[in-house]
Amino acid sequence: MAEVVSHKGRVTGCSDGKVTVEIVSESACAACHAAGLCTMAESSKKIIEVPLGTGELYVTGQEVEVCLAQKSGLKAVLFSYVIPVMILLILILSLSYSGLGELAVGLLSVGGTALYYLVLYLFRGKLAEGYAFYIKK
Repeated sequence: MAEVVSHKGRVTGCSDGKVTVEIVSESACAACHAAGLCTMAESSKKIIEVPLGTGELYVTGQEVEVCLAQKSGLKAVLFSYVIPVMILLILILSLSYSGLGELAVGLLSVGGTALYYLVLYLFRGKLAEGYAFYIKK
């Protein structure tokens, strides 16, 4: 069986054959009893839409577990972190050796990385088809 990445969440709504689940991501120190005093604890809320299967019924407020194949999670890390860093490094190194000034190299490198993220944004619908979330009760 394939490895699975899962997070606990709460159903916030159901409509159009989809369940909306809110996941609260917390840093490692968020569970510490002194987290409120040191202000180092971080948490963020993420909203995920999961397609409903046939015969599935969820109620707002219900605790569920949202799962994704680990292979899909690694692919997301590749697209969102590894490839942009590689683009940035390649552009910095190649443009530096071309004789451009530091400001131009920096701006073109950041611009090239921004262009990559723009392309990802434009193809977000197509990319989303490759990630299949599902819910375990």
